[in-house]
Amino acid sequence: MKDRLEKIVRRYNEINRLLSRPDITQDIQKLKELSKEQSGLEKTVLTYEQYQKTEQTIEELKEMSKEPDPEIREMALLELDENKQLHKDLEESLHKLLVPKDPNDDKNVIVEIRGAAGGDEANIFAGDLYRMYLRYAESKHWKTELVSSVENEAGGFSQIEFTVAGESVYSLLKYESGAHRVQRVPQTESQGRVHTSTATVLVLPEAEDVEVEMSMNDLRIDTFRSSGSGGQSVNTTDSAVRITHMPTGLIVTCQDGKSQHENKATALKVMRARLHDKIQQEQMEKEGQERRSKIGTGDRSEKIRTYNYPQNRITDHRIGFTIQQLDRVMEGKLDPIVDALIEEETERKLSAENI
Repeated sequence: MKDRLEKIVRRYNEINRLLSRPDITQDIQKLKELSKEQSGLEKTVLTYEQYQKTEQTIEELKEMSKEPDPEIREMALLELDENKQLHKDLEESLHKLLVPKDPNDDKNVIVEIRGAAGGDEANIFAGDLYRMYLRYAESKHWKTELVSSVENEAGGFSQIEFTVAGESVYSLLKYESGAHRVQRVPQTESQGRVHTSTATVLVLPEAEDVEVEMSMNDLRIDTFRSSGSGGQSVNTTDSAVRITHMPTGLIVTCQDGKSQHENKATALKVMRARLHDKIQQEQMEKEGQERRSKIGTGDRSEKIRTYNYPQNRITDHRIGFTIQQLDRVMEGKLDPIVDALIEEETERKLSAENI
């Protein structure tokens, strides 16, 4: 472990030297890349420094515990126990920090929610999930932007797509892909019976141009009139955009922007993310091994969570995690679930490294 940590410290110091060079400060792209790498290493370096200081303190306290003065010995032994525990905690933290990081963790995301089994109630639940994610994003100071939506007459959405931008968005939202099941009494139920409905969620990391080869010659771009919210342009101009990737048949529609230009730019961004996800999924199918350390497959058909309204209970089936705080979660307080998922995946990765 120490060899890996020393290597990280050397790289961190090297980046600090590079960031002070005039040729680097004038190269905006290189400066951005190095600053991002430095930020990613900083927590590990600072934790390792504290770990080393604690080791030194422990050695000094061991010497003090041999002093003839009983008061000094007692104080040294007391502090020695405290520092040994701190040393153990820091070592555990370093093990977790050394777990390979998902390269997509710092990326912004595109989220798609669809009403699935359950008719109107499924679409209403899709709307509830959308509001839950908006509130969660607001609590994290993330920016959300609507891409497209198909509203349901009874309420909610049969489909809604939006982007989320901010710090470490994918690292926290990546666990949301899959089927979400709700158990509650629908507003239309006259006899008070609990119904079960589902909505599916798909979370895609945004892809950079360099990550996906997407030729404009492979795209068919159609324009049409918007049919939802969008201000004065709705039903008056061909501002909505539909892009079809001919080789794969993937289709992206965007109609909630203020102009055709804005919708086209957003649709291209979503298409790039979908192609990137398709490539990754195919690669994972070939490799197979990586799935062992991951929570869930990211497949929309996989049931990941149940929202039980009568019991105010929410259960994540992938890790067997249950809390009686459904009301709080639907208000965007997702942290207890996300933290539990991160902890479980970290433990799985640590176990996989030790095999």
